[in-house]
Amino acid sequence: MASDEIDQIWDDWRDAVNMTAKELSDWLQTPESTAVGDKSGDGESTGHESGRRIVEILRTRKDDLDEDDAAHMRRVVGYVHRHLAQKPSGDVTRTPWRHSLMNWGHDPLKR
Repeated sequence: MASDEIDQIWDDWRDAVNMTAKELSDWLQTPESTAVGDKSGDGESTGHESGRRIVEILRTRKDDLDEDDAAHMRRVVGYVHRHLAQKPSGDVTRTPWRHSLMNWGHDPLKR
């Protein structure tokens, strides 16, 4: 991949994913994390599976990213942006909306 393409993906990714690898890894262990999202044949939601991949990418050096990583990063950025646009009204602290976003590495309550 071209360096400028990596830089753009990386910048978009860093804006969308605001949880650390540890925060996300810990979150993925919770019942709230496993309770949300569309489930696949094995019972794991798409977002939960994505979260495990996000943890791997967060632990990868920028220079070591490959095409598959970049494709997943683009997917995550798109999901986070679409989901943020669907914010429900009121307190979102304990909502499936927030929990789903957190599976994708974005905590909307985190500054």
